Amino acid sequence: MAVNCPACNKAVKPSDINNHLDSNCQDFIEDEAASSPAPPPSSAPQKRSASSFFSAFSTPAPKRHAGGARIASTQPRSFDDGPGAASTAAAAAAAAASYEEDEEDNSRVKRTRTRKQIPLAERMRPKTLDEVCGQDLVGPKGVLRALIDQGRVPSMILWGASGTGKTTIARCIAHKVGSRFIELNATSTGVSEVKKMFSDAVGEKALTGRGTIIFCDEIHRFNKGQQDVFLKPVENGDITLIGATTENPSFKVNSALLSRCRTFTLQALTAEDIVEILKRALKAEEGTYPPTPLVDDEMVEYLARFSDGDARTALSLLELALSLTVRPGMTQQEIKASLTKTLVYDRAGDQHYDTISAFHKSVRGSDADAALYYLARMLQSGEDPLFIARRMVVIASEDVGLADNSLLPLATATYTATQQIGMPEARIPLAHCAVALCLAPKSTRAYRGLNNAYAALREPGVAALPVPIHLRNAPTRLMKDLGYGAEYKYPPNYVDGRVRQTYLPDALKGATFLEDRDLGLEIDSDLEMKGV
Repeated sequence: MAVNCPACNKAVKPSDINNHLDSNCQDFIEDEAASSPAPPPSSAPQKRSASSFFSAFSTPAPKRHAGGARIASTQPRSFDDGPGAASTAAAAAAAAASYEEDEEDNSRVKRTRTRKQIPLAERMRPKTLDEVCGQDLVGPKGVLRALIDQGRVPSMILWGASGTGKTTIARCIAHKVGSRFIELNATSTGVSEVKKMFSDAVGEKALTGRGTIIFCDEIHRFNKGQQDVFLKPVENGDITLIGATTENPSFKVNSALLSRCRTFTLQALTAEDIVEILKRALKAEEGTYPPTPLVDDEMVEYLARFSDGDARTALSLLELALSLTVRPGMTQQEIKASLTKTLVYDRAGDQHYDTISAFHKSVRGSDADAALYYLARMLQSGEDPLFIARRMVVIASEDVGLADNSLLPLATATYTATQQIGMPEARIPLAHCAVALCLAPKSTRAYRGLNNAYAALREPGVAALPVPIHLRNAPTRLMKDLGYGAEYKYPPNYVDGRVRQTYLPDALKGATFLEDRDLGLEIDSDLEMKGV
């Protein structure tokens, strides 16, 4: 017994219905005379083509010309389309176009709203290496740029301060070479997730031949044991690793990983670089923030100096300033007063060591103004005042030394005072001691003498030379019987304490470690050129 095909309403055997549909309703049709009588015309279903039947399960997307105009679908009509099919298709296309028009309007509003929600620093992020500002490394003649242009992107560590463009450069590299790009942060990603990324990278390379760049921001947040997970994939070439860190890689990145990567140091952005970035942002945001005299060249330069070389901070400050200009009666002074300064200082990072180093060298160079600047900078940033006081105790012996023996007691007294009274009053004795150390005469005689002794000990066998027998201690009878200390002459028993006696091992007789002069003998060529 035959049944009617749901697509074309023709008689087909039940066992052949699937084959009939697969043939686009062309084959396996039963003789209509042999089939069961059709129902009355009033109750017969409307005859449909196979193509219209299948098209009911899909909604064709509206097409566009190259210029962006919408057009109705031009898909060719299938056989057996009945009358009215064209008008139905046209109506459907018109409805789709109308729907898309409304959808486009809504999406345009959403895009505008979403764009405003994205921070200005993110909106202004460069898309190509040519747009990166202030980094010669990726400039037209940069070393890294040459490797990228050749398609030879090595695994690398990008070391630089915040806002210098580490993330931007990594994204631009991936876009330039066409690699798959995965971005992760060591603060929120576990080792198991990273291993899954490695597995996916191997599969992607085997399937499509496309490499994978994994950008790991704050890579120093992984401990050195966790960083080992990158060793094998980097060495095998399964991935290209771009790690970013604000800390010195020599201390914070596994040495085995460092040996497999190239380290590139990003330059701190100058005020001129920041000004260029801010002016570029002002021009790009004219549609969102109309030009205003409150944000003029003087204000842009002020924001550039305010940001301490951090482009992200500068753009955030610019966005804040532009947002404040819409308030009635706003002035430049009020805008400046509204900005909150974030000090660029990390008590556990390079700024900690760099600033105390600058302070120490300023004192050594007898520059009291610079020493006070760095002292104030550290205290304002929340540095431990006892850390500074301890360093001044060292300076009192290392740099002032024998030239003024009173400075060591002053430095130790300053440490005690700082410990007893604490901040903010402790800043006063700290400044007192710092200025006294700057103004004092300098002598590195004792310090250099100790270094000379250390240098002698690095020679083979010197550290194991036997102590002269007359200088040895003899606490036991056996040692006295061996002659320990027997020929020692006690200087206080002699006139003026003068005796003929050697104290160095025989192999070092005549060696001199303590020099006669307080300071060195080198002459600064810069002083000679200036006639000083």
